[in-house]
Amino acid sequence: MATSTKADRHRQERFLLLLIKPSHYDDDGYVIQWVRTGVPSNSLAALYGIACDSVGRKVLGDDVDIDIVTLDETNTRIATKSILRAFRDRGGRGLVALVGVQSNQFPRAVDIARPLREANIPVCIGGFHAAGVLAMLPEPPPEIREAWDLGISIFAGEAEGRMDELLSDAWAGALKPLYDYTRDLPNLEGVPVPILPRETVRRTIGSRTTFDSGRGCPFQCSFCTIINVQGRKSRYRSADDIETLVRQNYAQGIHKFFITDDNFARNRNWEAIFDRLAALRGEGMRLKFIIQVDTLCHLIPRFVEKAGKAGVNRVFIGLENINPDNLAAAKKRQNRITEYRTMLQQWKSIGAITYCGYIIGFPHDTPERLKRDIEIIKRELPVDLLELFCLTPLPGSEDHQVLHRKGIAMDPDLNNYDTEHVTTAHPLMSAAEWQRSYRDAWRSFYEPAHIETVMRRAVASGIRANMVEGLAYGFYSAFSIEGVHPLQGGIFRRKYRRDRRPELPRETWLAFYGRFAWSILSKGTRYVALWARYRAACRRVKADPNRARYTDLALTPVTDQETGTLEIFSATPSARAAVQKAERQRAAAAAAAVRAAAAP
Repeated sequence: MATSTKADRHRQERFLLLLIKPSHYDDDGYVIQWVRTGVPSNSLAALYGIACDSVGRKVLGDDVDIDIVTLDETNTRIATKSILRAFRDRGGRGLVALVGVQSNQFPRAVDIARPLREANIPVCIGGFHAAGVLAMLPEPPPEIREAWDLGISIFAGEAEGRMDELLSDAWAGALKPLYDYTRDLPNLEGVPVPILPRETVRRTIGSRTTFDSGRGCPFQCSFCTIINVQGRKSRYRSADDIETLVRQNYAQGIHKFFITDDNFARNRNWEAIFDRLAALRGEGMRLKFIIQVDTLCHLIPRFVEKAGKAGVNRVFIGLENINPDNLAAAKKRQNRITEYRTMLQQWKSIGAITYCGYIIGFPHDTPERLKRDIEIIKRELPVDLLELFCLTPLPGSEDHQVLHRKGIAMDPDLNNYDTEHVTTAHPLMSAAEWQRSYRDAWRSFYEPAHIETVMRRAVASGIRANMVEGLAYGFYSAFSIEGVHPLQGGIFRRKYRRDRRPELPRETWLAFYGRFAWSILSKGTRYVALWARYRAACRRVKADPNRARYTDLALTPVTDQETGTLEIFSATPSARAAVQKAERQRAAAAAAAVRAAAAP
């Protein structure tokens, strides 16, 4: 294990803080792991930054060295024997903290912890699952009680201002069963900023790291866990904080970032942060950012323009659905389908690639309606990449709380709560129809003919066709070839025979490696075939002499008259009602402007 932070070696005693971000299991029970992965965990970065501050202040005393090691299991094998050896080298003193553990990762986190607890090593599990279920359920669920039975400590809430207590308790051999800070959310301004050592970031594709500039969300989406874990009252880092972490990362050769705020547009410091980032770029820093925003961010004056100047070149947008009935059912009232085209075209105007989240399985969905809606999106909205998800009652969300309260059956295996699996019943679709509709939506959007159209739109907007080709290839190959969501994907799948769910049998050497070798060969063939089809499409786009003048329905400038001609506005009664509401609002705004102009 590579030690990323070390105090002076002349100290008498040593303490190991091992920060692990766990992965989860695939459908065959093997840990999902790669040689390189997409983006590192922001929870891992936040905990590392906080822990480094504690080390710098010598919270365990001048005679104790604290060594910090960060491991992301999505790209690093967790070797129990190595961990045990590292603890023996330090006289058994230390703490293993499993950080940022989501619901689908909780079974794996407990499996990592079990042999460590048998060796009497202190273990703590934190993250969205623990915080969410303790905040939303009337009593701790079975998996939390099982962890306590194993002697695992549970940390619910955020660690800013609490790391010293956790380290001190671990040093004293007196970890509490529960550290519950879910109702005591810390201020973020001036606290230690997220940071990861370069060797950890280098295990990601493109060496991109993460940070959060704020936490919490004011909206009430019923499927979301953010509002119940991080709160509905937003908290923010200052522009000074952001400059500090950017400079720290840049000093170690990292210049690409994913800002993980659930909705950066609602950060009250957005403009100061964008201005500061633009100033840093003016100094010659080659900074690039991915941000997450809502569908109304373009209505904030100068937001999109300043995002471009700050170096934002990719944007994730929670589109979620184009059926207003579904949006209302999920309390996603801030999404207005009448603004989708304007919003997407504005991001196109600064050359940003858009990723749009889309959820399959809302109450009004059927296979036929879903097929129709995906075709509308392909034809009428200039979306570059569509990220599809199965509607999942994530523990910690209102949806999960309601189903739990009503006693409605949900999948008992937390490993399946990865937004790829169907985990509860649907009023209009069977589980098989729902899962098939999810798969069909991926195939429809990422068919080579449509990706060629997306490339043409990109080139007409000043975006390189190769950029869209590479991203679409990475997304669709993860889903269609590796069988995982792109957010869980990576480069070259790793599998270890012994790293299987303990309740499943261990395969023989011959069976495991024979199957693994065949999968490498067969997947390699499919990778090449998909690449050839996307490559051919990209060449056709680049060879077109009129490529810069390409236009289609999705790129056609928005007009007031289009609400009577585009299918997105007429496919359902609720869509037509949304148009009528928007027209009334525009008329009222125009009348108010006339009155204001006529006032003395």
